[in-house]
Amino acid sequence: MPTLALIATGGTIAGAAASATDTTGYTAGALGADALLAAVPQLAEIAQIRAEQLFKLDSKDMEPGHWLALGRRVQALLDDDAIDGIVITHGTDTLEETAAFLQLTLAGTKPVVLTAAMRPATALSADGPMNLYNAACVAAHPDSAGRGTLVSFGEAIFPALGLRKCQTHRLDAFAGTSAGAIGRHDPVRYFAPAADAPARTFAAPADAAALPRVDVLYVGAGTPPDLVDLVVANGARGIVLALPGNGSLPAAWESPVAAAVAQGIPVIRASRAGMGAIGRKALDARLGTHPTGELPASQARVALMLALAGGDATTLARLLADGYIP
Repeated sequence: MPTLALIATGGTIAGAAASATDTTGYTAGALGADALLAAVPQLAEIAQIRAEQLFKLDSKDMEPGHWLALGRRVQALLDDDAIDGIVITHGTDTLEETAAFLQLTLAGTKPVVLTAAMRPATALSADGPMNLYNAACVAAHPDSAGRGTLVSFGEAIFPALGLRKCQTHRLDAFAGTSAGAIGRHDPVRYFAPAADAPARTFAAPADAAALPRVDVLYVGAGTPPDLVDLVVANGARGIVLALPGNGSLPAAWESPVAAAVAQGIPVIRASRAGMGAIGRKALDARLGTHPTGELPASQARVALMLALAGGDATTLARLLADGYIP
């Protein structure tokens, strides 16, 4: 029987409300790892579980310092011969950022699987227990090795990169890249063999202060382009633009964006649309911007923070050359 490490960080999956019918007015992260395990005794049938509580956060309050602490703990478990896989419980609001950080910084082939819930643990028909059980099944499955960081949620298995939360209340709250999920549950099965094990892209810095500020600007009809100058003046070292449609940059934004690039500020074009890849356009060559590929703006920000922290221009160029598409 495999041995899995369970790292609890809080979130709705550990949330509690006064009423079983309350699915919004709850306290996230109220329950500990032991309570999560007690709700799913069937876990004992698939693995030995070593549980620990790292944080008790509502994931909206997750910060880069938490990413670094979590990454260090996960890497230590990956390096531990007694551990066969890792399950991480997390809130849904920023799960996509944490998943991207882990995928880009961890080294190893053991399964690392994040899961979460849309309903608190005290709710009628809470989805957390089944999501936790499924995530453990994924982490214990031999075919999960070598696939990088995974997200198990709502009966589907997604790769970390390209993930985005696309629903505010529905239980199938996440979507992956344009290719969709890479596997399903009951039983665990993947739609294709694992490719070569993903290599670590960036080395995580020692502390959060080394992760530079990167801002995401949401661009709507008539949004003033002086926001570019504002965030640069306030210390942004990189900018991700959540643009209309296929990463369409308004004409009024071209001059400020070009000026920022000329100052050494990388600017990435992402889309505010929920799905779809952003490819290279002629304006990228003209202005010096980069397309985000399949990464949502939230994950492009994480990747750019890590690239700037490492000062690795070669890796950054490779990551953004034609838009990173997992």
